[in-house]
Amino acid sequence: MANVESMIVEEKTQVKQIDREKTCPLLLRVFCSTGRHHSVSEYMFGNVPTNELQIYTWQDATLHELTSLVRDVNPDTRKKGTYFDFAVVYPNFRSNHFQMREIGVTCTGQKGIDDNKTLAQAKFSIGDFLDISITPPNRLPPTARRQRPY
Repeated sequence: MANVESMIVEEKTQVKQIDREKTCPLLLRVFCSTGRHHSVSEYMFGNVPTNELQIYTWQDATLHELTSLVRDVNPDTRKKGTYFDFAVVYPNFRSNHFQMREIGVTCTGQKGIDDNKTLAQAKFSIGDFLDISITPPNRLPPTARRQRPY
């Protein structure tokens, strides 16, 4: 019998550099809530949650950069140790419903592994929404969620 070997290959996606001077920005519709994500049902039938923050940015914007923009607008989130749990809300055209997919977590005053993740790397499409769960420093940080097997 032949020897069978397996090799783990780490795939690194190259982020295409965007010339922000020449490329038109996209409108990113962001919805923040404290301690939890909004329910997906709040995005149904053309409705959205009431606390909308509109940001003009590019596909190469990092989660750290978006965290800074939210902190500029919301002074309560500037405290060291505040967690930002990002999720993309996107339409599922097969079922005519919206779905939510978590893309990363950042923390004020701490470097994290998701800080340099871009919207493009998170497979964000123009027209999707960004839902951010903000956890103040006096609460427990968001736990790592187990991936579903399917």
